[in-house]
Amino acid sequence: MNYTVSPLFMKIALSGRLVIARLEEVRAQVTAPATEADITLDLSQVEAMDTAGAWLLVTTQNAVQGRGGRCEIAGASQNHADLLEVVRQSIPDQAPTAKPRHGFFDWLEVIGQKTWFGILGVIEMLGFLGAVLARLGYVAIHPRRLRVTSLVHHMQEVGLNAVPIVSLMAFLIGVVMAFQGAVQLRQFGAEVFVVDLIAISVLRELGILLTAIIVAGRSGAAFTAAIGSMKMREEIDAMRTFGLDPIEILILPRVLALVIMLPLLGFVADVMGLLGGAMMSWIELDVSPGMFQTRLYDSVDVWHYAVGLIKAPFFAVIIAIVGCYEGMKVGGDAESLGRLTSTSVVLSIFLVIVADAMFSILFAVIGI
Repeated sequence: MNYTVSPLFMKIALSGRLVIARLEEVRAQVTAPATEADITLDLSQVEAMDTAGAWLLVTTQNAVQGRGGRCEIAGASQNHADLLEVVRQSIPDQAPTAKPRHGFFDWLEVIGQKTWFGILGVIEMLGFLGAVLARLGYVAIHPRRLRVTSLVHHMQEVGLNAVPIVSLMAFLIGVVMAFQGAVQLRQFGAEVFVVDLIAISVLRELGILLTAIIVAGRSGAAFTAAIGSMKMREEIDAMRTFGLDPIEILILPRVLALVIMLPLLGFVADVMGLLGGAMMSWIELDVSPGMFQTRLYDSVDVWHYAVGLIKAPFFAVIIAIVGCYEGMKVGGDAESLGRLTSTSVVLSIFLVIVADAMFSILFAVIGI
């Protein structure tokens, strides 16, 4: 490599093979003078050049021009010139860095954009729910299309395997409520009403709500991760290529399994919550199990249990649809899988709480 210096520019004459094997050597020799002066790269003695060499020349030229200097590429043969042009066109333009925006109107614009994207997401999710319901109707007409083995497998995963954590959670909630209720009711000599507090709270609200939250964090995230992993490995695209419906094979069994098992998990949570409350009432307030049972029968209506049971299938549909929908949105990178799995859990819990609030308003209006 030869250098010719003039008062206005430096001429660098390249020779030999400008290929990837010599890339680091040529880069060191070209980059240093490129930072000192305007340069001309003479390629008249270059015997061969590949895309790596062309990339080095183009990026060097862009760097010099980026600092306000001049960089010319001269003496290139037609083949080399064509290769340089292809590489130059292939390098993406760097988007200008957005300046940080401040102020009320900028904040209002961001809020509006997020709101609009949220509305579009709700519409897409409703469309996804409609597709699942349509496939459910088709399977109801053709029962042989139902994947019974997959359904049973997911019932075990989301139901039986979740019994220990749900039971422990409900038992401890019953213990905490009985203890806190005893502290407050003892001041008024109304210790016996702790039975009403525990029973109504667990049966109407906390039993099924906390169960749904645990299932959203456990099974909803598992749905997103499993389907998202298949999406990353292009298994879902392969299924469509073979004429298989991913909704029928992957999503419908998960939705049905959760709809069947969440009411059963809610029943387990109610029983364990009452058991924990009864035990703490016996220890803290000397309310015997027989008295607890009698007070439970006398003061708690069956509708308190029915209210929780009615909400369970709706919570199950929300969790399953959100988990599967977010899984189907996963792209080809692990970053999107982790992000959408977290989104699935947060969105499921949020929608479950919103649905629970709407049910509470509805039951209050109709007097249940």
